[in-house]
Amino acid sequence: MAVSASAFFHPWAAADMTPQLPNIIADVAEPGKHPDGTPYSRISLENTVKIAEQLQLPRRDIEITALAHNVFPERYIRNMHSLSAEDQIKLLQSHVAIVGLGGLGGTVAEALARIGVGTMTLIDGDVFEESNLNRQILSDENNLGCSKADSAAQRIQDINPSITTCPHSKYLDAGNAVDLLTGADVAIDCLDTIAARFLLETASKSLKIPLVSAAVGGFAGQLTTIFPEDKGLELVYGPAQSVFSARGAEIRLGNLAFTVSTLASLEAAEVSHILLRKDSELRNHLLIIDLLDYSFERIRLI
Repeated sequence: MAVSASAFFHPWAAADMTPQLPNIIADVAEPGKHPDGTPYSRISLENTVKIAEQLQLPRRDIEITALAHNVFPERYIRNMHSLSAEDQIKLLQSHVAIVGLGGLGGTVAEALARIGVGTMTLIDGDVFEESNLNRQILSDENNLGCSKADSAAQRIQDINPSITTCPHSKYLDAGNAVDLLTGADVAIDCLDTIAARFLLETASKSLKIPLVSAAVGGFAGQLTTIFPEDKGLELVYGPAQSVFSARGAEIRLGNLAFTVSTLASLEAAEVSHILLRKDSELRNHLLIIDLLDYSFERIRLI
């Protein structure tokens, strides 16, 4: 196969050089040092992009191959020491579904994009309005009236094009929930109604995937994790039938940006723990925080 004049590294412009990918990565790897002076081998974003384009491979494949050979993509280097190369590979190979892309969901999506979760299904039928501007990280004066799902997908692509996004500008309901969540390793509840949370829990259990659920109201918020065999939301809200028309506390208490971002960060951390460790300290527990008195309390749900 002829090599074009624009080829970056001419020996591997041909498709049949894909098996040589580890060697190609090694050729462009450079030495780096962590802030503490620990040395590492790195591959830059520029070289990652050029290799992916020339071999016509997804960027994520380049990153995973590099990590498997102890060459760290520079974009993830500040994850290291806290996360191993194996952890980063696992995140890149993971798939989450975020349901609700307002205050909680937008910030969760951003955090997971930056840490490197490889595939995200993004579900929300709403559009941005002026009242979202106080706390929803994806909203600005230029995208009022725009789809939250599409805006989330664009934001994630702007941050990290290695990530596959699957936006759905529709609301979750009993008829579409299972189809929308299929393929995800974890479902993430960023909804604002209790009824929708129960629908999401039912679909997650039917697919045998864990659900991380958060809610915010005023200065306070809560977080829990539900595995398929757990009682789950009924231990928090009571039987589904008794609260099916209820709204969350945010209707009465409002939503503050710092409370939303705090809960979203905790939710993103919990999702990462589950993806990497397959367990949770919040399973059958409810974490309750109050930023008025800076209290954090974890209670057991029985």
